Amino acid sequence: MQPRSTWGVGALVLLLSASPSPGQDLKAPAVQQEAMKKLNFLAGQWKGESWTEFVPGQRSASQGTETLQYKLGGLLLTIEGVHRRKTQDSEGGRVVHSAFAVVSYDEKAKRYRFQAYSDRGNYAEAEAKVGDGSLEWGFRIPQFGEVRYTIRLNEKGQWFEIGEVSQNGKDWRKFFEMTLDRVNER
Repeated sequence: MQPRSTWGVGALVLLLSASPSPGQDLKAPAVQQEAMKKLNFLAGQWKGESWTEFVPGQRSASQGTETLQYKLGGLLLTIEGVHRRKTQDSEGGRVVHSAFAVVSYDEKAKRYRFQAYSDRGNYAEAEAKVGDGSLEWGFRIPQFGEVRYTIRLNEKGQWFEIGEVSQNGKDWRKFFEMTLDRVNER
């Protein structure tokens, strides 16, 4: 029996992905890329400090980095964050937060998508709101409530982010704050 070649299948997949399908909007990537440019203010590497306070009065400080890179010609923005418990040691303490997210623009739905993964095995998918120099997203966590995060550049050009939680959707309590300095551009 002759060995079966997969070259034919691979070539077919390549041809199908390279040529437009019937009804495919050829402008979609350009529209998506243009929409994603609204997030240029965040692209690059950032470093700084944050705190969390899940239980009022029990605040925990950390230091870390956030690295944001465009992928697929600007169709996706990846966000990778690693934060360690704040210590006197320049290396920092143990990792307290490690996450990876992908932001994209859905041309058909006319909205931004935010998909986040954590080192604890958690996953969240949310609609992101992109404003003039801001990014906001949120989701619901059972037993915790509605959670939302908002990133803006402050007057010093630093990444300033807060996380808030609400049990009723009206009254919000800040449980997270982060201020980062840009280390380098994309």
